[in-house]
Amino acid sequence: MSRIVVIGGSGHVGSYLLPRLVQLGHQVLNVSRGAARPYRSHYAWNHIQNVTMDRSAEEEAGTFGSKIADLGADIVVDMISFDLVSTQHVVEALQGKIGHYIFCSTIWVYGGLTTVPSAETEPVSPIDDYGRGKAESEAWLMEQARVHGFPATAFRPGHIVGEGWYPTSPRGNSDPSVFSLIARGEELLLPNLGLEMVHHVHADDVAQWIIRAIENRAATIGEVFNTVSDQAVTLKGYAEAVYRWFGKEPRLSFVPMDAWLATLDEEFRENSRGHVIRSSCHSIEKSRRRIGYSPRYTSLEAVQESMLALIEAGKVIIPDPV
Repeated sequence: MSRIVVIGGSGHVGSYLLPRLVQLGHQVLNVSRGAARPYRSHYAWNHIQNVTMDRSAEEEAGTFGSKIADLGADIVVDMISFDLVSTQHVVEALQGKIGHYIFCSTIWVYGGLTTVPSAETEPVSPIDDYGRGKAESEAWLMEQARVHGFPATAFRPGHIVGEGWYPTSPRGNSDPSVFSLIARGEELLLPNLGLEMVHHVHADDVAQWIIRAIENRAATIGEVFNTVSDQAVTLKGYAEAVYRWFGKEPRLSFVPMDAWLATLDEEFRENSRGHVIRSSCHSIEKSRRRIGYSPRYTSLEAVQESMLALIEAGKVIIPDPV
């Protein structure tokens, strides 16, 4: 089995991924600042070596890449590189020292879609710094893999959801009060005709994808993959499903985009705008064909699991029965 370093392994995906890797017999090292606890408890965390390291501080000192290389990994899964400089810093230190580098990108390298579902062959068109940083890293990594032989793979998760996480709601933001409003049976205002899309993925399915990439290394080197559920959902269809979960008849109204944004709390406005203007819908056919990726959760199943956990935690409030 392999010695696997996961950079940022205490996050949402890591909470599912690292225990899976341990169960498969791998030696697992979790590199993090040590400030966060995994979202889910699991006996396997007793068998994971935790390495405390502040990436930003170490990069500033010029030592992060060499410290990762010194861990002697066969495989590095990098969940938290957000720009080209960070990616180059760690990869240049790993040249000739590892068998596989797996880079977490994002579907936000797409700024808007030409065809749906969108395949990986569609040109990237990022519209914010986050998407640009990931897109630049992807492009450089693919050059390193295809021209210089560095064993890099990149994957693009959708809107990650699961137990302990605020799901992207039918309003395209992470405000849990949207679900409380629906539970009360109140009217929900949506933009335009509510036909823009969001494309979720359960964190455990992202973990599944990473494991399949590890197990099918030759099929992934020098390639980029979408990592989402089987199907996207429209804002309207999503909202209607949530109403029915709570035993309510859908109560929806629609206004033009700009007028709708003006009704949202400022805290969530830009997040909603970003999701709606992208209207994400992506194909996973390449992942199916190359590595046998098969999501366990649909978008709605993943959201429902997350929402039930939020209800239990008191973050989503449901009314008392009459």
